Amino acid sequence: MKKILIMALIFIGANINLFAQELYVFTEPASNMPTKSIGVRLTNEGMFNNPGFVSRTIPEVMFGFNKNLMAHAQAFLSDMDGKYRLEGGSLYAKYRFLSIDEAQSHFRAAAFGRISTSNRPTFTRDINLEGDNSGAQAGLIFTQLLHKLALSATLGYAHSFNKSDRQITGMPRPNNMFSYSLSSGYLVLPFVYKNYKEPNFNVYFEILGKTDPASGESYLDLAPAVQVILNSSTRIDLGYRFQATGNMANRYLKNMYLLRAEFNFFNVLK
Repeated sequence: MKKILIMALIFIGANINLFAQELYVFTEPASNMPTKSIGVRLTNEGMFNNPGFVSRTIPEVMFGFNKNLMAHAQAFLSDMDGKYRLEGGSLYAKYRFLSIDEAQSHFRAAAFGRISTSNRPTFTRDINLEGDNSGAQAGLIFTQLLHKLALSATLGYAHSFNKSDRQITGMPRPNNMFSYSLSSGYLVLPFVYKNYKEPNFNVYFEILGKTDPASGESYLDLAPAVQVILNSSTRIDLGYRFQATGNMANRYLKNMYLLRAEFNFFNVLK
């Protein structure tokens, strides 16, 4: 029994290390977390585009039900409207519907959906369902692994739930939003995988964009990031996104750092 458990841990660790470069910092890959696992995340986002500095904290729990289905539950807390307080929450689910596996490469395709609630005033064109707006979102993710390089594309469509009691007079009223991203991740270390306890070091570069179909306003952000994975179960992310081009006014996620710690527990769901 002990040998079986050790072999299972080595297998899980080997798979996590092999696909580590798919664990993007600002987006989700089409691949899922290991079956019957639970992950716990704590993310802090800091923004410098407001008068002064504001931040948001996102505690999150993730569930890997099987190889094709996983779900996230998030809560949002920030000081964007004064003192630090609970803003709302979100449920996210992802279903992988296509897998093509080859030696040292694979292709994944998945569909995702999100529903969110927020008690923040809605007064920007940008629809952000991770704290700023109530609404729903659906989309597709395509991820290609090529040895140590992983590439991913995401297409999404979001609709905000307009709440007139939180609408500020004279401010724009967000309605619908197209989102799109291109992400790349590269496994820098280890050069050769030896065991599941070996630290991993990954570098990422992501391009994140949105377009308001009603007004035609849009933006494109660049987001470099680094990541360390310890003992195949603990993950630390550090990234920064900044606007490269765009004409969308009064957005929140412009010039934002992200710091995250994640802890994974394997084979705990029955």
